Amino acid sequence: VLRCLGIPTRVITNFNSAHDSNINLSIDKYIDISGKTLHLSEDSVWNFHVWNESWFTRRDLGSFYDGWQVLDATPQEKSKGIYQCGPASTRAIKEGDVNLDYDGPFVFAAVNADCVTWIRHSKKRKERIYSNTRKIGKFISTKAVGTNSRVDVTANYKYPEAKKISFKISYSQYKNSLMDDRKILVTAV
Repeated sequence: VLRCLGIPTRVITNFNSAHDSNINLSIDKYIDISGKTLHLSEDSVWNFHVWNESWFTRRDLGSFYDGWQVLDATPQEKSKGIYQCGPASTRAIKEGDVNLDYDGPFVFAAVNADCVTWIRHSKKRKERIYSNTRKIGKFISTKAVGTNSRVDVTANYKYPEAKKISFKISYSQYKNSLMDDRKILVTAV
């Protein structure tokens, strides 16, 4: 319908799409001390989820948020009392501006949520035993114009995951590096 009105629109597919039902920006799994899954959360991870993006000017949010906006025609959660999702600015999602209207936190979680496993010791005590910050929001894609090729638009939704660099130096090398004031620039404000 939006294309018929002359509004640029495209279909987006998000692989490993989080469904954060309580909008805490994490997908929580609870187990008891024996490892048995406890069904305390309705959060889930879907193999994929599809929504639309349309190109809007956002006078309500400011020009910083102009551009592609997420619209989900198949929302699974109510927003402001009705089943709707969007328009959520992809720029806001990428920048983590989850305090804006139009389901920003839900879309942010769909592409950026952490998967966290908790041991529930009692009703008042739980312990985080595992967290995966890289599982959600993989290969966010759309179809290329004029071909059947996939275009990766993940960078429109999130910054690249930081890579852990592991290296070892001896304690004496570390200690000497701390003593060499030319390696450290300190600025006082």
